[in-house]
Amino acid sequence: MTKEKGMGMNMARPRKQTYTLKMYLDKIKDGDIDNNADVQRKMVWSKEQINELIVTVLMDEYIPPIILGEESNSQLHIADGGCRSAALNSFRNGTHKITASIEDSVISYKKKTKDKTGNIIWEDAVFDIKNKTYAKLPEELKKKFDEYQIETVIHENCDSRKISRYIKRYNNHVAMNTDQKAFTYIDRFAGYVRKILDSRFFLDYSDYSENDKTKGTVERIVLESIMCTNHFDHWRKQPKAVCKYLNSNATEEEFARFADDIRRLEAVITDDVKDIFNKKDSFIFLTLFDRFTGLGIDDRKFIAFLRVFKTKLRNTKRSERGMLFDEIDRDCSTKDKTVIASKLAMLEKLMREFLGMRVEEKKPDTKKRPVTAKEIIAEYIDEDVADEDMELFEIMANDISEAIEDIDSWFLSEENRPSFVALVGYAVKEDIDRPLKEWLFAYERSGSPLSDQKQNYLHMKADFERFLSADCKMPCYR
Repeated sequence: MTKEKGMGMNMARPRKQTYTLKMYLDKIKDGDIDNNADVQRKMVWSKEQINELIVTVLMDEYIPPIILGEESNSQLHIADGGCRSAALNSFRNGTHKITASIEDSVISYKKKTKDKTGNIIWEDAVFDIKNKTYAKLPEELKKKFDEYQIETVIHENCDSRKISRYIKRYNNHVAMNTDQKAFTYIDRFAGYVRKILDSRFFLDYSDYSENDKTKGTVERIVLESIMCTNHFDHWRKQPKAVCKYLNSNATEEEFARFADDIRRLEAVITDDVKDIFNKKDSFIFLTLFDRFTGLGIDDRKFIAFLRVFKTKLRNTKRSERGMLFDEIDRDCSTKDKTVIASKLAMLEKLMREFLGMRVEEKKPDTKKRPVTAKEIIAEYIDEDVADEDMELFEIMANDISEAIEDIDSWFLSEENRPSFVALVGYAVKEDIDRPLKEWLFAYERSGSPLSDQKQNYLHMKADFERFLSADCKMPCYR
């Protein structure tokens, strides 16, 4: 009997709770319900989406339940419905104004008035909500908004890990992009990242667009910086792999050190160089600054170096292969480990020369340069493949690799990346993206990589073609 009761407790269904909308938003305002779960994505809704949600409330139509996770101390966290909650709050307690582009803006309602004898009567009325804030609504519509019944489903006995899992579960749809979904895999340090992103550096002293700030890009930049600075030997290209690795291997001290680097940077950075810190190169220059801090030199010297680099050195061919800084990733992904290492080596050498420090000459690398995905595609698929196509293939390779849970899989390794991306390029050219994912699910568990990436591509392509044939339903290559 005891065992059955225990099993029953573990299998308990979440409880349901209905609030008036005003009560629900007041609980968020008072902190009883938290809409800032560490791994929750930021508000990403457009004004049009907010408008439609408000109309839904004023017309008393259906809104799906908000999913909450409850800690043992009764603190509630929003696991699904954070954007809905923020949207409703921006209208009720904020400054959101219904835009003029909204459709069906005329709301019918019952207007309270009095007849000649002083008795209360209710008359049919309409109100156009275009260009209106909450404060401009008739009292009847304000009351209707406040008394709307908002349903919630509450998962009990939660901690940050469970809440993170619920966020992944309930947001497992197209609206959550690769960066946002990846962020749910770093629940141990997500709170540190959120605090770092509140710094003035990320708000005012860098070159990130509003989309970068709301779609998970800036979070990814912070994590790539931590990875590049402290764990470069284990560099991962895919956002999810970075998050999973750091969640298991990073330390609080690493995040504290990075936060200190950011505070130091924002104290000295100037407007003329802040565009260096963009979504493409930020993690490299933040890693470079961390190395600079170990030299014991005034931080303003780093900004002076960035100024000279931007105006002069960036256009000077100084790499080991006689290339410009921006040419190093010409034939490779900007996230390739070899590309990052080359860029950092070039930058550190230039920085030390600028500071008048001795630069140790490294022996030439006599190893054969690895073949690139672009070279494989040019040889076997399309000799005129464009850089824009390569960017698309890289993005699609990242999306496809999300199907692989094992971040240490050889298929996701840097060594195998060129043939993997080339195969994606082949699949795109042949318009067969969906079967590629089906083939990959079994293939990545069965094959073993070849050191020659061109040959590895040919082996994978042959196996993939057999898979597409009517006689072969599973990967054939072993």
